[in-house]
Amino acid sequence: MKKIDIAVVDYGMGNLRSVSKAIEHVAPNKTVLVTSDSAAIGAAERVVFPGQGAMFECMRELDKRGLHHAVVNAAKTKPFLGICIGLQMLFDHSEEGDVNCLGLLQGNVIKFALEDTCDKDGQKLKVPHMGWNQVYQGGKPHAMWNGIANGERFYFVHSYYVSSTNPDYAVGFGEYPQRFTCAVGKENIFAVQFHPEKSAQAGLQLLSNFVNWKPEY
Repeated sequence: MKKIDIAVVDYGMGNLRSVSKAIEHVAPNKTVLVTSDSAAIGAAERVVFPGQGAMFECMRELDKRGLHHAVVNAAKTKPFLGICIGLQMLFDHSEEGDVNCLGLLQGNVIKFALEDTCDKDGQKLKVPHMGWNQVYQGGKPHAMWNGIANGERFYFVHSYYVSSTNPDYAVGFGEYPQRFTCAVGKENIFAVQFHPEKSAQAGLQLLSNFVNWKPEY
């Protein structure tokens, strides 16, 4: 098998092509492979798990395609970037479909409970949370934020968010209208609720940071 610098996991869901194209843009000299081959995922130096959609479908497709073990192993052993549902699946359990997730990080995925909630300008908030929102960096400084201003805007599309029992994971927060965790980091894992591939220059900078990131285990 030829060298694979970055594997983008293909499990039948999500905007895989736009993610891979964005990575190719920031890393033109790297081999980027969209793949559903567990061996290729295992051989890759870095792994990206993007996605959108329902959690129960995500977990079902991982098992159906024989990717469950490959994804868990990648998240334990190499630089790993989770995007949107790729963040949520790392935790213990999701309210969406009442399904168990991968259990790599402690915490649950819960739904926004807005019900007539308004923002500071009196505008009613809706679920899903969709559109541009500011991301505030928190916790310990993280290399994945290099070159990205605190409070930079990123693009979100989600109805659920992670609620972790371990505050040390949280490295980024949004407000809708209450504060919620939208980026987590642990050793070789970095995962975000927003979509960097849809987030203009800030998103490209984050993907570039991932390509060059050397985690401390």
